[in-house]
Amino acid sequence: MESTDTSNSDIKTYTATTKNKKRENARDIDRRTFFLKLSEGRKAPYINHLIFSIMSSIRNKVQLIGNVGNDPQMTVLESGRKVTRFSLATNETYRTDKGEKVERTDWHNLVVWGRNAEIIERYAGKGKQLAIEGKLTSRSYTDKEGVQRYITEIIVGELVLLGAKA
Repeated sequence: MESTDTSNSDIKTYTATTKNKKRENARDIDRRTFFLKLSEGRKAPYINHLIFSIMSSIRNKVQLIGNVGNDPQMTVLESGRKVTRFSLATNETYRTDKGEKVERTDWHNLVVWGRNAEIIERYAGKGKQLAIEGKLTSRSYTDKEGVQRYITEIIVGELVLLGAKA
């Protein structure tokens, strides 16, 4: 009979690996079962809950990568909260049916609150590339001439400064 030399940590590692594989396999089986039931036209009991949780996580979500169009302007409100406003340009390039290259630029109004407002004002000057995630909002206001104006803005929740360090 051969003797096996296994340490206690080897046994724990094997047990943990086996448990993780079982969990992963169970998740895969659950996914396959869900999609099989979905594709067969049957309603899985948890379909409504799953759809609701997916839809609530992607509702009113905007993700953009673009360049800062103007130097951000920070304002400190009476309450002490900081808000920074600036524009972001996103570019799209495509070819027409005739093979001509067309570049289209869209401009977005962004609003950033709190600590992110300080970061934008300090590190993101005109031309800096940013990745942002936020939500779309619309509001109206009356300008100095008394004309009612409407504006659509993106309230930034998360941001990443891209490009080379200045």
